[in-house]
Amino acid sequence: MKKIQLNKIFSFFILTLFFISCKNDEVIPKPNGYLRLSYPKPDYVSFDENCPYIFEYSDEASFRINQRCWGEIKYPKLKATIHITYRPVHNNLDDILLDVEKLTWEHTQKADAINTPKVFENAEENVYGSLMKIDGNVASNLQFHVTDSVNHVLSGALYFEVRPNYDSIVPAVDYIQKDIQHLMESVRWKN
Repeated sequence: MKKIQLNKIFSFFILTLFFISCKNDEVIPKPNGYLRLSYPKPDYVSFDENCPYIFEYSDEASFRINQRCWGEIKYPKLKATIHITYRPVHNNLDDILLDVEKLTWEHTQKADAINTPKVFENAEENVYGSLMKIDGNVASNLQFHVTDSVNHVLSGALYFEVRPNYDSIVPAVDYIQKDIQHLMESVRWKN
């Protein structure tokens, strides 16, 4: 009899501990999980066709050009496109540069921050420019231009084929930013 009573008491004690240990009003949220994204190291392909400029772009992208030497560098895996615009200068460099920079300042309403532009200068090849990075849910997070200050202006803007959600696309923006910097560094003018 004592053995049965001890078993009942022991079982009651275990059940009581179980219910007491499970009763906890404090909810502890699980930490957010993040994807680990890895992008391939690019090799660069030279673009040298019937346009007044030459540059290198990533082999992870494809480049299509039209008759005006405007083009699209497409990253199909990232659903991203860099729209390239070429404009010849005819004593209107200031107007062209104002037009290029106007796109950046149109993003101020939605931008969290417009970072200080990264200035680029290659005096030996007569290539000068800047790269703007815009943080936030904007249509274009990266915009750039290069010029020789006399005859040529080449500009570009990065767009994604998705609704802007900066937290989600920032790794891809950082990856493509390196490619844009390489493109700017490799620009050469044909005279």
